[in-house]
Amino acid sequence: MAARINTPEDIAKMRVAAQAAASVLVMIGEHVQPGITTAELDDICLDYMRNTLGAEPAPPTVGFPKATCISVNHVVCHGIPSEKKLKKGDALNIDVSLIKDGYFGDTSKMYFAGEPTVLGKRLATVTQECLYKAIKIVKPGATLGDIGATIQQHAEANRYTVVREFCGHGINKVFHDEPQVLHYGEFGKGAVLEPGMIFTIEPMINAGKRHIKMLPDGWTAVTKDHKLTAQWEHTILVTETGYEVLTLREEEQGLL
Repeated sequence: MAARINTPEDIAKMRVAAQAAASVLVMIGEHVQPGITTAELDDICLDYMRNTLGAEPAPPTVGFPKATCISVNHVVCHGIPSEKKLKKGDALNIDVSLIKDGYFGDTSKMYFAGEPTVLGKRLATVTQECLYKAIKIVKPGATLGDIGATIQQHAEANRYTVVREFCGHGINKVFHDEPQVLHYGEFGKGAVLEPGMIFTIEPMINAGKRHIKMLPDGWTAVTKDHKLTAQWEHTILVTETGYEVLTLREEEQGLL
């Protein structure tokens, strides 16, 4: 199925939903401290979505049991918030997806509980660089393979590996739509980008080997070797001349 080309009305409403999701990531940052539980962080996010933004969390629409995905240390993605307390140096990804006026916003960011470890900080930085490098090549005429190859090239140059079981996705009035945006690949391959496409880029990069395993809960993915992992995510619009990062946060002004 071909990727959806969004109308100007779709794009306007996606900007609102995407910025709502981004604002949750900004709000929650001060609460990420040693001693807090991921369930408490999830509750804070849910309250903010509903009572400040007038939005609803997206994960429950696909059967996920909580409002956000919070993945700690070796959890690759879809970590279920729990009563386990964060410890000093823990690295965590908070993935916020919500529904605002019928449209989905989706974004994630890395955080640290207290002072990060040297390995954790470096992996998070390189993973963010993978995302930014991929975003910067988005324009009409580029291919999905260009995005994947750019991420893979930078990760592997830093001796990290790319998780291959999960990918970015089209997003609009549908949570997970076409196209599928792989985070590895070959330059010049795959679908050609067109103005009006909206999709996420969300690389998951491992400090060890790329292999993962699923936990019995059916959601949580972890690194098979229990090495650290990191992820960042933005929602991107392909414009007539390049890209617009719909989930851009103020702290990133000048970086993209």
